Amino acid sequence: MTGLDVLYAIGSEMALIHLHAISRNVKFEALKYGADSRVRAVAAELGLTSDQLADRLVPDFGLDDQNTLTLDYGPRRFVVSFDEQLKPLVMDEDGRRRKELPKPGANDDEALATAAYQRFAGLKKDLRSVATDQIRRLEEAMVIRRRWTGAEFRRLLVGHPLMQHLVRRLVWVTVSADGAAGTAFRVTDDGSMADVDDKAFAVGDDDVVGVAHPLDLEADLSAWMALLTDYEILQPFPQLHRPVWRPTAEQAAQQGLPEFVDVDVPVDRLLKLERRGWWRRSVPMDAGIQTTMECDLPGPGGMYFPLDPGITVSDVYDQPAQFFRDARLTGADNFAALDPVIVSELLCDLHYLVNGGLLR
Repeated sequence: MTGLDVLYAIGSEMALIHLHAISRNVKFEALKYGADSRVRAVAAELGLTSDQLADRLVPDFGLDDQNTLTLDYGPRRFVVSFDEQLKPLVMDEDGRRRKELPKPGANDDEALATAAYQRFAGLKKDLRSVATDQIRRLEEAMVIRRRWTGAEFRRLLVGHPLMQHLVRRLVWVTVSADGAAGTAFRVTDDGSMADVDDKAFAVGDDDVVGVAHPLDLEADLSAWMALLTDYEILQPFPQLHRPVWRPTAEQAAQQGLPEFVDVDVPVDRLLKLERRGWWRRSVPMDAGIQTTMECDLPGPGGMYFPLDPGITVSDVYDQPAQFFRDARLTGADNFAALDPVIVSELLCDLHYLVNGGLLR
């Protein structure tokens, strides 16, 4: 906790990057909360939300105007680009892909090549945590319906040398004042925008945009899938091929989900869901038992799931299975009052808990 205060006092961009990473990635709740409270304090001082501050803290790693990094060995040079997971791709000057950056050779300039090789090693190390966090932030933005103004979108995402590598692999959508999805578009390699018919599309400064969910695309979903396939564009997380769940009329009118009550849920799946960001265990009770799993849904509502026998903090795998004794919505009258995307994501999580399969 003293270390958090030190980072907060330093207040530099790199110190804030570390604080934000701790607030999102560390498992120890007290430390995570302490980092988050300091990030929110800095954001408040700047008149920003925590998410808006995080947008401004993404490092650019010294990438050039082409959003790549050139490593100079003297007589030879290598260009570093990035794939859909922000893993570095190394190419020589004639564009041929290499499996790895070669070690400096006898014919290379010793000082230049050594510095370039060390810089690449540092880049790979730093990218691992940054890439994981930024991919998760964009997926979370799609789920919680986070929005950017057109000006923010172009400056902080499209115009960012590193983020652009992710932005170009996703489908985006404009959003009206009442929250309805408008025109879906993608960002091309030159930073311009195009719709599903590959026609030029302009985003105004005051427009509102977000990461498109399959439910936003509806009839155009197949066309978008085909377009990205044609361009051989791989996505950083499941977006267009994301499973979609729609509540039945009976489910939509209810506050509870009885089909998920008294079901056998493996504890390891519960723990994996916590990485999604909106699932969390309750505060430990007597003997360090966590008796409830809670899901903090964006907007008006949450879900709570009383656990039996409960999760022991000192040994979370002590009981390999848990039973949901209830599955009930709080803060909203029924599921029809929630955003369909939120309901879809919740149902998808619950089906994963019960039936297994791949977690997105």
